[in-house]
Amino acid sequence: MKRSELAARIDHTVLGADVSPEQVRRLCGEAARYHFYAVCINPCYLRLAKGELAETTVLVDVVLGFPLGATLPQVKAFEAREAARAGANELDMVINVAALKRRDYRAVLQEIAGVREAVAQSPRQIILKVILETALLDDQQKIAGAILAQAAGADFVKTSTGFGPGGATVADVRLLKRTVGPGMGVKAAGGIHDYATALALIEAGADRIGASASLAIIEGAPE
Repeated sequence: MKRSELAARIDHTVLGADVSPEQVRRLCGEAARYHFYAVCINPCYLRLAKGELAETTVLVDVVLGFPLGATLPQVKAFEAREAARAGANELDMVINVAALKRRDYRAVLQEIAGVREAVAQSPRQIILKVILETALLDDQQKIAGAILAQAAGADFVKTSTGFGPGGATVADVRLLKRTVGPGMGVKAAGGIHDYATALALIEAGADRIGASASLAIIEGAPE
């Protein structure tokens, strides 16, 4: 896959408790230079990123309920609504993983649907990605989470936060893509550090790659 094609699938990411404004500005500059699809950041830097990327085609993606997914559903919906008002193009929400594991499917479905509904009236289309944290789940739980995300109206199902015990794997991406089919996207994230890994995940069915090592990934790709 050529460098430009790969760049168009990457959400260039910087997340963490100690991320500085300077890091976000650098991230945005790199995203504009390499023509990444989006930047993925904490909500507190949304307005900064929108300003930095105002003259570019790079979208801004923010995370909700991050990284544990254990906040109240109404808090996730509020975060989503405020992010949409502030100009977010995409939202990556962490589900209540514990609810999924105990098979409280109604709770998981309702919280995803609540976020979807919270941004339904936005004048812009808001893409919603649902993070399952697959390293904490068995295959049946991954399938259930993907089906619930799809039923609730999400646009993507995403493997990982990058803060859990493991990241994206080829097997998980393949399983998720087989579950949701061609009508829904799969985002692979967590532990993706080089071109070979990114390519393997795309070949397994990933439509988008989330990575903080985006520059190393791109530099390994053919021109």
